[in-house]
Amino acid sequence: MLKSYVKRAGRYTTAQKKAYDSLSSQYLIPFSEEKIDFCSVFKNQKVIIEIGFGSGFATAEIAQVNPDNNYLGIEVHKPGIGRLLWEIEKRCLSNVKIIEYDAAFVLEKMIPLCSVDAIHVFFPDPWPKKKHHKRRLMQLPFTQLLADSLKENGYLYMVTDWEDYANQTLEELTITKGLKNKYNGFADPQNWRPKTRFENKGLNKGHVIRELFFIKS
Repeated sequence: MLKSYVKRAGRYTTAQKKAYDSLSSQYLIPFSEEKIDFCSVFKNQKVIIEIGFGSGFATAEIAQVNPDNNYLGIEVHKPGIGRLLWEIEKRCLSNVKIIEYDAAFVLEKMIPLCSVDAIHVFFPDPWPKKKHHKRRLMQLPFTQLLADSLKENGYLYMVTDWEDYANQTLEELTITKGLKNKYNGFADPQNWRPKTRFENKGLNKGHVIRELFFIKS
């Protein structure tokens, strides 16, 4: 299966490294080829996955205002993981866990079928050059893994500021078995979602934010 990421160089601050070193054993779930038992990981089974959470601010913000939900973040970049761990400690969050591994393999190997309530994918790498479009995350067969992981009536929520990626994803999700668009085309803005750093960068460049919201039927 195609990797869902490419590691990029990024600034790894002292605070991020300190948070990673001191908190990873408490909040990180090691990758395994065995399915997760969510009852043993969280207090309840209401689980929302966020793929590629970046700096983790949006993840922490959503988790803080929804303490009855559990959030499983999947990310490969240590600076972002360290920053989210710092936010978890600062906000005293007990409903967030992290898997530091490729999302495609996590979904395939670790996530039971029909087991999660929602999946968030906020501003995935757009791979803007046409020759790199094959590396984009939100296309089959990956979108089928997402659909298969959702419970009935669970939702998949994706946001991007790249028009052609939004159009491509709309097509891919429309033909993904088990998913149904909640809207006629792109979704209305979900006001409960906090703005991310990538979103603000896109807005500063004049990009239009497009949202997709599909339900597991």
